[in-house]
Amino acid sequence: METNEVSIHQVKIYDFVRVHGGWVTTKDIASGCAVARRTAHAHAHKFVHLGIFDQAEVFPEHRYRLSSQAQNRNKAIILRLDAAREIFGLTA
Repeated sequence: METNEVSIHQVKIYDFVRVHGGWVTTKDIASGCAVARRTAHAHAHKFVHLGIFDQAEVFPEHRYRLSSQAQNRNKAIILRLDAAREIFGLTA
């Protein structure tokens, strides 16, 4: 079940991948966002499920990037992430 709640970790992970612009691993995300690797994996996987991230299933670790279709696939969650960014006082 999808929730309307957005965590600060989700905003940080979304922003990191968006700004990076290319393929990143969960290790990259965890390091860049100062979150646990399993947190990075869980949120990246959720964003894949929501159509916001693309996933490349490669060895030894999957990679993620912002989908070029993210705005079309799930504009509502992106708007919630943008609103949460402002509430949390994070820069875009």
